[in-house]
Amino acid sequence: MALDVRTLTDSDVPDWVRALNTGFLRTPTSSDAEVEDRRSQLFLERTQGAFEDGRCVATYRSFPQRLTAVGGAEVRASAVSSVTVTPTHRRRGLLSRMITADLGAAKERGEAVSTLIAAEYPIYGRYGFGPAAWSAEWEIDVPRAGLDPRWPGPGDGGRIDLVDGADVRKLGPELFERVRASTPGAINRDERWWQVNTGVLRLDRVPWSEPFYAVYRSAGGDVDGLVAYKCDDKWGDGKRPQNTATVVDLIAATPGAERALWQYVCSIDWVMTVRTGPRAPDDLVPFFLTDPRAARISTLADWLWVRVLDVVAALEARTYAGAGSLVLEVRDRLGFAGGRYRLDVPAPGTAGSCAPTRESAQLTLDIGELGALWLGDESAVRLAALGRVTEERAGAAAAADALLRTSRRPWCPDGF
Repeated sequence: MALDVRTLTDSDVPDWVRALNTGFLRTPTSSDAEVEDRRSQLFLERTQGAFEDGRCVATYRSFPQRLTAVGGAEVRASAVSSVTVTPTHRRRGLLSRMITADLGAAKERGEAVSTLIAAEYPIYGRYGFGPAAWSAEWEIDVPRAGLDPRWPGPGDGGRIDLVDGADVRKLGPELFERVRASTPGAINRDERWWQVNTGVLRLDRVPWSEPFYAVYRSAGGDVDGLVAYKCDDKWGDGKRPQNTATVVDLIAATPGAERALWQYVCSIDWVMTVRTGPRAPDDLVPFFLTDPRAARISTLADWLWVRVLDVVAALEARTYAGAGSLVLEVRDRLGFAGGRYRLDVPAPGTAGSCAPTRESAQLTLDIGELGALWLGDESAVRLAALGRVTEERAGAAAAADALLRTSRRPWCPDGF
């Protein structure tokens, strides 16, 4: 039968949720509460499904997102999520139809980029997305770390206080916005995020167990850091503790706050192992330890993917490490953002101007490679070595790195 790919109506939501659960290998049948929660989060005009004989067999949605660019500017993004195709209907072009329509609509709305978290690496490159920010997780062997087990607290005049969920909902949003403004790749957290992550709003599909919360207050009383963590209860032979603390979230506006919170978690009685949860790939946590080898990387993987929809808007939204000019030939198989562009940066640390040009290109690349370079994480020199960008002028890749790369790697603390 013919496959109908279309925008969702309100009556489609229950069957769309069933197809979503099927695609993500969750129990297909949903409670009424889960369906209503899903419904409350959907922008129906930005939500699509593929239907055969009235049954949903593929799902897709996008929603507005605010993304921090290099330098702290906020960029309007179209966040893609809930992408599934039922196993019986793969390889029929359903994702291509849905994502192409959605990217075109995002372009029309003036959203400079589209973003997603890729469950599978090979899928999204063919639609112009590139891995722009990576994520790492460490497992810390606390006894080996060399920290003082009798740590009395911060030595900088600050203090650590345990708080509850109500305090987090009051203090967390302002702190997170401070951190987000200085973290390229970070995305906004809305009120619902804080409700879900402090247990006010409990979802059937997400088992809830209350974490511990602690804040770091500076000597002046400012809340500069927040950590949420959970602990298990494991003991070995001879009544020896073997407990693990797993960090759910740790945000800090200053290195001092960050150091103090990690020191605190690593000093909790009976905790022999600390799992950091997702962090930036160049996070400072191993080097807060006397022995950095006590922190073992357990995960290092791509995280936030970016698809540039407006080259001029994206390149003008960020600042640059160096000064100079660069002419890019950008290829876009889907036709949304291809062309030749000249970027001019007047001084280090400033924004640049970008405009279409007829000048000869210095560097040729696909739109996905531009997405990987945009937040400053990837190296044009490395991409040239891999054959994924082409130097039309000798040294152009190194010149691009001098402009585009950042001293710290971008990080997206959240999934979506």
